[in-house]
Amino acid sequence: MEFFDYYEKLFGDRWPALLDSLKGESCFETLQFGEGLEPYYLDKASVFAAKALGVEPGMDVLDMCAAPGGKSLIIASMLQGQGSLQCNDRSPDRRERLKHVLENSLPKDWRSIISVSGYDGVKFGLHRKESFDRILLDAPCSSDRHVLNAPAHLEVWSAKRIKRLSVEQGSLLASAIDALRPGGTLVYGTCALSPLENDGVVSRILKKRPEACAVEISDIPEGADRTEFGVHILPDRTNGSGPIYCAKIQKTPRPTGL
Repeated sequence: MEFFDYYEKLFGDRWPALLDSLKGESCFETLQFGEGLEPYYLDKASVFAAKALGVEPGMDVLDMCAAPGGKSLIIASMLQGQGSLQCNDRSPDRRERLKHVLENSLPKDWRSIISVSGYDGVKFGLHRKESFDRILLDAPCSSDRHVLNAPAHLEVWSAKRIKRLSVEQGSLLASAIDALRPGGTLVYGTCALSPLENDGVVSRILKKRPEACAVEISDIPEGADRTEFGVHILPDRTNGSGPIYCAKIQKTPRPTGL
């Protein structure tokens, strides 16, 4: 089957162990932000990616592709009800799930600074130029672990889909950089295995957006792989966490006195 051949060529001798771990149980962290609030179970690698954004109270933050909302919960917990958080997702169905998560898992005072929108993420760079201190772009991706465990999706999987997704991901990343304030930081992330959706997207867009550069992510999980631009957390070496890729990108501060 094309899926297995593609990734066996990509990962070589590592693939059998990685494949077994992808079929196994994920490693989740329980997010609980108060008595009586719904717990949320989020992959530990996703928790790391959200925290890598370095959000502080008072910042203006965009979660560009926010649904179903786990990473938005992490960001809200870092803001502590100070600043603003725009949780965006263009899918109406996913947006309803997002609203449920935010309303039922966060304290009321944290929710007061949160707005939910349904825009196409590609438009933020045009209409909200240099508007945010932090942006999380958890981009739509090939979701290989889900595909592997869903026979109907596995049957129709194609490498062409990866190439198509990488184009969409690049458009979203360019938009995110444009929407970021000078000196601001974004995290680009996927749950994809292929470098075409990960480092490949970052490399291509940084060439088109010279005002931004990748910065090293510190304190990465044990067993995670450093890549040219970011970190790849794969379940065979991190006790079931992932797959999660994330890269941290900073926009050059505007020179003082100008």
